[in-house]
Amino acid sequence: MIRRAFTWIRENRLIVAVGVVSLLVPAIVQSDYYMQVVTMCCLFAIGALSLNLILGYTGQASLAHGGFFAIGAYCVAILTHTAGWNFWAALPTAAALAAAVGLVVGLPALRTRGAYFAIATLCLGEIIHIVAGNWVALTGGHNGIVGVPAPSPIPVPLIGSIAFESDVARYYLVLGFLAATLLVLHRLVKSVLGLTFMAVRNNEELAEALGINTFRTKLLSFVVANFLAGMAGGLYAALIGSISPAVASIMVTFNFLLYVLLGGIATLAGPVTGAFGVPILMEYLQVLQHFQMILYGVLLIVVIVYFPLGLMGGIRKLREKYNRSKAASAQ
Repeated sequence: MIRRAFTWIRENRLIVAVGVVSLLVPAIVQSDYYMQVVTMCCLFAIGALSLNLILGYTGQASLAHGGFFAIGAYCVAILTHTAGWNFWAALPTAAALAAAVGLVVGLPALRTRGAYFAIATLCLGEIIHIVAGNWVALTGGHNGIVGVPAPSPIPVPLIGSIAFESDVARYYLVLGFLAATLLVLHRLVKSVLGLTFMAVRNNEELAEALGINTFRTKLLSFVVANFLAGMAGGLYAALIGSISPAVASIMVTFNFLLYVLLGGIATLAGPVTGAFGVPILMEYLQVLQHFQMILYGVLLIVVIVYFPLGLMGGIRKLREKYNRSKAASAQ
């Protein structure tokens, strides 16, 4: 058992190193502000990973991801702030609600393909944005909801309870959810079900000819992705403490899409890399914040031209090329 553990660590040195650094971040980052930035990066990584499931692994361009993120955020805000629920009951309820809406919407929308599906989901996201801004009795309208409670403390025998009032505690909370999301998605995409997702992405007609129910496969991927997006939105509401209709805007979807494309589509490391790299880069370029969209455009052009599979996809291709040249030289 110990030998197998050491073998796994040796074969996955990079993953172990990233995990260790992640645990040591509070000791490295001394600024409360930058601690909050890193925590938000972890949160955005969950949202980007969920979009990557439907877009990268199943090949369906959903442009309503910000809307499902907002459903989770508003559901947690309403249940905890207005109805007085415990956060740990509100969060899975919010994620389940986002998944249920995705199921209802996906039944007709996923019968379309390509640009038609993208347009349908884009309209849905805009509808959610409009409802959030105008249903004053439920969402607070354009003023939003202020005073959303922080995540409830977790009672621990013999210790007392784990509270989430400090920035460090909130970071570890979101880091735990990110690690769980990565683990679940890794098991999913490496399973037979994950292979069916990719079969639908690569050639839907051929997948149908092989006996795969492509509609059911796309619907399942869509529902799981929206569940994760709703969970990320619920965490966001509890960590920020207030929400407004801006959380449902198309810019939220665009940011998730940007993280996936820049980091590397159809990889697990890519969305996480993009979710950390882009916000941190923008923090260091605050002086150019008025040119943010121009910078995003330039980044996208560079990546599409030189790294069509994103940063992690480019690194993977370089590694494969190096391995082939090494094998050829050995012969």
